[in-house]
Amino acid sequence: MGVSNRFILEQGPVIGTLAKGALDLALSKKKSKGERKALQTPGPEVELRVPPRSKELLGAYCRHVGADKSAYRGFVPPHLFPQWVFPLQAKTLEGIPYPMEKVLNGGCRMEIHAPLPANEPLIVRGRLENIDDNGRRALIHARATTGTKSVPEALSVDMYAVVPLRSKEKKKGPKKDKPRVPVNVQELAYWRIGSNAGLDFAKLTGDFNPVHWIPPYARAMGFRNVILHGFSTMARAYEGVVRSSLQGRPFRMRSFDVKFTRPLILPHEVGLYIDEEQGIYVGDAPGGPAYLVGSYGADK
Repeated sequence: MGVSNRFILEQGPVIGTLAKGALDLALSKKKSKGERKALQTPGPEVELRVPPRSKELLGAYCRHVGADKSAYRGFVPPHLFPQWVFPLQAKTLEGIPYPMEKVLNGGCRMEIHAPLPANEPLIVRGRLENIDDNGRRALIHARATTGTKSVPEALSVDMYAVVPLRSKEKKKGPKKDKPRVPVNVQELAYWRIGSNAGLDFAKLTGDFNPVHWIPPYARAMGFRNVILHGFSTMARAYEGVVRSSLQGRPFRMRSFDVKFTRPLILPHEVGLYIDEEQGIYVGDAPGGPAYLVGSYGADK
């Protein structure tokens, strides 16, 4: 069963951010490279206050990513953070001197300090931490903290984005292999993810980047079909670990650190795997390509 269109009405801030980004991109193309202002890091802190998420949205989101809704009664799943952090992140990156239409989601690290109450407005603070530009790519590091009046710093997230840059010199040496799922791992889950998963996730989070739900656009960007949001893969992996390794108790999770290593083209059948050192992998099979690699930390 697909996600209702009604939740699109709750995505105003994120959709507005995407629209503003498209307008800024159109205007920036009229400017020369030299007219773009450079950013100093760390940047200034930005703060947003967000109304409580609706019970209906939280329930639909839990069902979509495989979370136990009853385990989050009265609280917000921490991996829903893109739904309110994305608008703040856009503010922290205003004026950034890179072609943001080419940005790739590199990964993130979540640190869960306390459960995030669902019945209080969210207080979100963030800033641009650093930009590592080596001429071939720019790695952008932004940080955001989410809390409420009663729990000021419940969740902190470090987000990493990669912007490919033009280089006149060809990279020398052998091509670096992308990560693969190790052979000696335990399978925690196996998912059959449909072609509409990107659109459904967009309805729940507001990230309507067309590469996730419009096939012709995705093909124009070089993909065989639409690709799943990296944060959707992350949320599914998070809940798979909670269900299989943490006895269904999500508040035992303390950290979740992932990198998105390949685009996950939809539809797709994919597995969630874990090793003996709490390493996490989402891939086709042991020994096969990995779309997500990471690790987690949890209370005993």
